Amino acid sequence: VQLVESGGRLVQAGGSLRLSCAASGGTFSSYVMGWFRQAPGKEREFVAAIAWSTSGTTYADSVKGRFTISRDNAENTVYLQMNSLKPEDTALYYCAARYRGTLRYDFWGQGTQVSVSS
Repeated sequence: VQLVESGGRLVQAGGSLRLSCAASGGTFSSYVMGWFRQAPGKEREFVAAIAWSTSGTTYADSVKGRFTISRDNAENTVYLQMNSLKPEDTALYYCAARYRGTLRYDFWGQGTQVSVSS
């Protein structure tokens, strides 16, 4: 399984970004896809996840109401729409995948940098 993120850049507070995660090399109907982030000096944290087959979603409390995770079956791509961005959203954002029914994310992308200026 290969995951390639894109879409990160510098944006002003209050702005929006859409991150993309292009997935290949697997049968993704059996996967849960997640977005995580890691800010400098902090541990990596969960942001959002979506079950590929059911489109069921979960979000971290810190992003609920601002971020939306979705997927495009035809393109094998997962998106993270981020609105009302805050400086504290600045981080390296990672896409990850795990088999449905397991808790560990086994596959990770290289990350895409999101920087939010105040």
